[in-house]
Amino acid sequence: MDSAKLNRRFFLKSGGTAAAVVGSVVIPIHSASAAPAAGAAGATTLPYPLKAVGKAGAMPANQVVNFTYPDASSPCVAIRMGSTVPGGVGPNKDIVAYSSLCTHMGCPVSYEGATKTFKCGCHFSVFDPENSGQMVCGQATENLPMVRLNYDAKTDTVTAVGVDGLIYGRQANIL
Repeated sequence: MDSAKLNRRFFLKSGGTAAAVVGSVVIPIHSASAAPAAGAAGATTLPYPLKAVGKAGAMPANQVVNFTYPDASSPCVAIRMGSTVPGGVGPNKDIVAYSSLCTHMGCPVSYEGATKTFKCGCHFSVFDPENSGQMVCGQATENLPMVRLNYDAKTDTVTAVGVDGLIYGRQANIL
């Protein structure tokens, strides 16, 4: 009986010491289980499709042009802002495009030409298309995903080529 108490006491003391030693070991974050860096061997990068959005000259200033990108389940809008904006394309670098799904809960956002802002009718988030879709106020915590555009001066065509930011409800923009 007495040896059982000693064995139990020895076990508890040894276990406590082992836990203290293991707890003090630093495990590096860059272990083999970490995801590979972009461009690393084994990394998967899916290409975005190219999609014509429209002719720059035909886009009216301060009005939306609706399209879907990168697939039919992703509503987007392009806007000719009327003045040069960061990330803008076209002859005046004033055409930008964004996902039209609010980053808070995926409700559709609408463009208000008078204030030049996107507004979410569900929870009242406001986004600034003249400042890379920055969230101005409301429940959202992320900017609107910006659709990357290219402009071909020869054909006056604006083309969607990618998305900066994650479209609401997705783990990846390319399905």
